[in-house]
Amino acid sequence: MSESATNVTAPALRLRRAVHRFYHSGAAWNFFLRRRLRPAGIGLLLIGIVLTCLAGGQASDPIFRLLSFAFTLGVISLLWLPLRRAKLEVQRDLPQHATAGERVRLRYHLKNQGKRKLRNAWLIETPPDPRPSRELFMQSVEPGSEKRNAFDRTFAYYCWNWLCERRLLFEATPSDQPVTLERDGEQTLTAELMPRRRGLIRLDDLRVLLPDPLGLFQRCTVVSNRAATLAVLPQRFRLPGFELPGSARFQPGGDAASRNTGPSGEFVSLRDYQPGDPLRLIDWKSWARTGKPIVKEFEDTFFPRHGLILDTFPEALDEDLFEDAVSVAASFVSSIDTQESLIDLMFISGREQVVTAGRGTGRSDTLLEVLAGVEASPTPEFESLKRLVLRHTEDLAGCLAVIAGWSPERAQLLNAISSAGVEIGAVVVCREIPESRPPRVHFVRSSHLAADLLRLPPRL
Repeated sequence: MSESATNVTAPALRLRRAVHRFYHSGAAWNFFLRRRLRPAGIGLLLIGIVLTCLAGGQASDPIFRLLSFAFTLGVISLLWLPLRRAKLEVQRDLPQHATAGERVRLRYHLKNQGKRKLRNAWLIETPPDPRPSRELFMQSVEPGSEKRNAFDRTFAYYCWNWLCERRLLFEATPSDQPVTLERDGEQTLTAELMPRRRGLIRLDDLRVLLPDPLGLFQRCTVVSNRAATLAVLPQRFRLPGFELPGSARFQPGGDAASRNTGPSGEFVSLRDYQPGDPLRLIDWKSWARTGKPIVKEFEDTFFPRHGLILDTFPEALDEDLFEDAVSVAASFVSSIDTQESLIDLMFISGREQVVTAGRGTGRSDTLLEVLAGVEASPTPEFESLKRLVLRHTEDLAGCLAVIAGWSPERAQLLNAISSAGVEIGAVVVCREIPESRPPRVHFVRSSHLAADLLRLPPRL
């Protein structure tokens, strides 16, 4: 939310509660009708309304005939609906990950457990109820509401729509093909789903759409299925070629890296086997010649180690700005070659957190999964973030900070890290670019994020 509604009079509160009840029930009826009225049925209803208006003032036999015909079609379709039934066993086959804002295809394995064959039916996922609670609706203020007129601010229709849009986790479309099953038959179908936000999406409301033979109305019944969870990674943007701060300093890959990825340095010598040496390093010819295990020794390989700092304290609790900052951080994670470097993702979310990925430690997908679940901190903790980064300065070649908004506290954080001898750059996600820009601090506008990111300099 943008801010809390304070200093509101008692009549205004009562009106807001009444408006919430009206919108809440209206949204429920809207969902109910949209799932059960097909386009042809909507057209029939509109035709019936027009014919009723035309027949209201005069007794026209052709109009009454058309009206009676439309009414008969509607009654036949409604009477047919109870005969449309489905008893299915469904198993979902989900991808490992999805990405916010990008369509993902889900696969369903169906088995008909009913006593009759099933034709002309479709599957569709139903998102969790996006309607806000009364408390949330009464406390929320839509961004830019001060520009609306008094009527819109009083009845808060646009605020309601804004909250519903923010809380909608995904958009779903019916299955690509209709369900066509004989008795005890099996079928595999696919359907598309587009996640709206990062995080974990629980899929536990799968429904089957059963149209009547005339295609006017349809039943919408819940399918018994096992709930599943889809991990949605943050949205990512294309970045130009860039060089992270401090690329000249390197850190050794270490024993753990060599054990996981194999030796990548130059061959140095042979030595006696020591407990814990990987079997792939054994020189079998030397073992056969000497009668004791001999291993090959390689020189240490050095990798750059960078810190990626995420600001989880958005200005004025601006959640949209924070989401954009997470997307920017995810874009850098996806663009950095973790086969040739190490990345320490550092942030504060309830506690200090450091997650490492790179050569011999973990894949970049690990960092993306962490970013998918990171939450904004309700209170700024810049001192804790500074202490967290300074504890790792000896290991870091440099740092890149992704910041949500700009303030003196953030400038002090960057100065403190730089004063500790760590080369640091920053990408600041903001609403408007300020006139004064500190060196190595790059501002990108939230409203032009993709374009501004492409204009980042080669050396951050």
